[in-house]
Amino acid sequence: MAAAQTPAAAATRRSPLALAVLALLGYKPLHPYGVQRLLKEWGKENVVNVGQRASLYKTMERLAAAGLIAVRETERDQQYPERTVYELTDAGREAAQAWIDDIVRVPRPEYPEFPAALSFLMVLGPDAVLAALRERHDAVAKTLAEAKQGLADARGYGLPKVTLLDDEYLVAVTEAELRWIQGVVAELESGELTWSLEALEPFVEGDIEAPGGAEQG
Repeated sequence: MAAAQTPAAAATRRSPLALAVLALLGYKPLHPYGVQRLLKEWGKENVVNVGQRASLYKTMERLAAAGLIAVRETERDQQYPERTVYELTDAGREAAQAWIDDIVRVPRPEYPEFPAALSFLMVLGPDAVLAALRERHDAVAKTLAEAKQGLADARGYGLPKVTLLDDEYLVAVTEAELRWIQGVVAELESGELTWSLEALEPFVEGDIEAPGGAEQG
């Protein structure tokens, strides 16, 4: 049975960064810089965008306003500016559990950029697409090699498998993308895959016949 969301959780905009904040504060109270540093130390910057600290501050302020996290104390040190340390509330713990359960349980469209670009690839010519995909292939192959090495290193440290599921997933997805790119590149190189705006014009206008002779449009 799915975990029920509290009113605070249901009313709060969910995001990977917000979820990460709740999860890490469940580990221990932290100030925003500590959250950012821990995400990087744990290698979670591959799945959570923590590059912009301003976004992190805004997210934590939003979670505090919703009652999912609360100010624990303000640290004062001569070497650093004042730092507000946050802790997870009971409502925040319930929200994190409900969010994770719902995200894992229910697939939803995520609208990444790459498929969006693929849907309008005919704007480019076959030669331009081939050059672009060859370059992407090299970049994805490098990313995959680094991800595999990172996963192997993590396993070598003896980390529990449950802490590496996101890394395993990213390796599997990246492997699948690389295979797909290789297939499309091969079709472009052989000439099996080609197009022109003139040849596509009937499809753009909807002037085609469906199977059985019925006209689409």
